[in-house]
Amino acid sequence: MKVDFKHIQSAHCENGVTTNLLRHNGLSQMTEPLAFGIGSGIFYIYIPLLKINGGPAIAYRTMPGKIFKRTCNSLGIDIVRKTFSSKEKASQFLDDCLKANQPAGCQVGVYYLPYFPKEYRFHFNAHNLVVFGKEDGKYLVSDPVMETATELTEYELDRVRFAKGPLAPNGQIYYPKEKKTVSTEQLKLAIQKGIKGSVRDMLHIPGNIAGVKGIKYTGQKIKKWRDKLGVHKAGLYLAQLVRMQEEIGTGGGGFRFIYGAFLQQAHQYIPNDQLLEISQEMTKSGDLWRNAAIQAAGIFRGRATEQADFNNMGDRLFEISELEKAAFKELSKIKWQ
Repeated sequence: MKVDFKHIQSAHCENGVTTNLLRHNGLSQMTEPLAFGIGSGIFYIYIPLLKINGGPAIAYRTMPGKIFKRTCNSLGIDIVRKTFSSKEKASQFLDDCLKANQPAGCQVGVYYLPYFPKEYRFHFNAHNLVVFGKEDGKYLVSDPVMETATELTEYELDRVRFAKGPLAPNGQIYYPKEKKTVSTEQLKLAIQKGIKGSVRDMLHIPGNIAGVKGIKYTGQKIKKWRDKLGVHKAGLYLAQLVRMQEEIGTGGGGFRFIYGAFLQQAHQYIPNDQLLEISQEMTKSGDLWRNAAIQAAGIFRGRATEQADFNNMGDRLFEISELEKAAFKELSKIKWQ
């Protein structure tokens, strides 16, 4: 059994799954930047008490699953989302979907994906892919970060769908409930809603660990890591920041580039030139994030370990925080017609 499903490569997994599933359901206008922006995907959070791979939890995007949910909700598309208590029930439900000609998004762990290069396999359980068929005991898989479709055995798919640890997927499966036509006006309103959601998330969440305040707070912490943790452990923490930025999907810099592309595409539906100006600022933020990653790499590889190097790294995050704060404040001032 095989669904007639078109694999389209993307920069980030959940964006790609959202885009591919919606395009399969007839929404030909959908692109990865539009999915990311309508889903209010851009974010930042630093959670020092939650450890992933020995370092603090850092995320440059919203919680896994929200991009798909928010995008569909904003477009008035009902969704199906289920988790399971057993591998047998999860497999049966997936097989039933395929028999009904329904491709399905799945949340999985990265560590045991055999088609991933070994250097990219570590314990991260919020990766997303689409299963669109089953032939000769193997599932046909559209992993949007891969160039072509691939396949997994029943054992391999069960293993990654029930990976253990933080953000355990528990066999999670999701897809749009039905095909639905979306008008240009609906898409325009969804874009506006997505931007308003991102303004909220980046500027108005209480506390100091999320949004632009979270970026600044992380910079403040980095300046103290050398004395508090020692050079070696501080370097590992910075390695975590870079890993979450550059190896988990598109990371900090890439998400900023995608959001800049979203604002450019939004301009096609809402011809306000402020969107293009702010798009340039978000692209600049992406460049700054990538430059910060290079600085961090120099520290954790032992090339730059003085306090001045940690101060420099913290200052880079201060600059990013101020740039993104200004950009989202400008977005908040746009008068929607």
